[in-house]
Amino acid sequence: MPRIDVTFDGAGIPLVGHLHLPDQPSTTPNPTPLPAIVVGHPGSGVKEQAAGIYAQRLAEHGFVALAFDAAYQGESGGEPRGLEDPAHRVEDLKAAVSFLTTRSEVDAERIGALGICASGGYVLSATASDHRIKAVGTVSAVDISRHFRLGADGTQDPAVFQAMLDAAAHARTVRARGEDPGALPLFPDTIEQARELGGDYGAEGFEYYCTPRARHPRSARTLDWTSVDKMATFDAFALLPLIGSRPLLMIAGTRAVTSWMSVEAFRLVVGPKRFVWIDGASHNDLYDKKQHVDLAIGNLAAFFGENLREDSV
Repeated sequence: MPRIDVTFDGAGIPLVGHLHLPDQPSTTPNPTPLPAIVVGHPGSGVKEQAAGIYAQRLAEHGFVALAFDAAYQGESGGEPRGLEDPAHRVEDLKAAVSFLTTRSEVDAERIGALGICASGGYVLSATASDHRIKAVGTVSAVDISRHFRLGADGTQDPAVFQAMLDAAAHARTVRARGEDPGALPLFPDTIEQARELGGDYGAEGFEYYCTPRARHPRSARTLDWTSVDKMATFDAFALLPLIGSRPLLMIAGTRAVTSWMSVEAFRLVVGPKRFVWIDGASHNDLYDKKQHVDLAIGNLAAFFGENLREDSV
């Protein structure tokens, strides 16, 4: 599949992406504009990982698909590095939609959005407030705020997040004095430590991001401390009824400890919606494990194919 390296503006910050295009005969004169999908990456991820896999696979099904790095992360611009700003992440997705509307390969009236992990929450917020997104899908969706406040499985002691807010407040004070407050580490040193801290979910995250399975030099290993209090005031599900009659597909693994967030979001959506369980898949399995990704892509391709048809928008 052809891939074009692109850069576009996101609220004054240059965002870097990969535009994946379906194969079309080079002799085709004035090819018909195609439906397109913005693909958001997981928290701490980059476009070369899960988002890129899904974008490439969707291009194989005839969609123009854009995977890009969020502001402050990957190849995209923005300071401080490693900032996870939920409000800006939502704006990034809208900026990606704006960019797609300028491309001759894209039918601007047939744009959808797909979010993986944290971007699963972000695309719901973006869709609720941007009517240019005609259909929305999620894979292993997470609301980043709930994830940090309540834990991956929803049972975290509230004192944990309160301590993180203390640390974030201290970091702001330290930075105001012109000193370096350091950063919030996302991963321990070993997979054994990751399992001790976060069970199988923690170990799977470590394996994905910190071993040759999917490790990438631009994937974030730490977050700027101000990410914490920005997450505290964000709720990816607050405006879900505003999605209205636009269709939603949510995909989660039956072994994913995070699936309760997808279930909660699905309950709040008032329009046409479908939930697909991938049997035996964990949260991270749906990032790159072929047997699970194949099932997810099959469902997503059918969903977007049906809802981004010329006669459906």
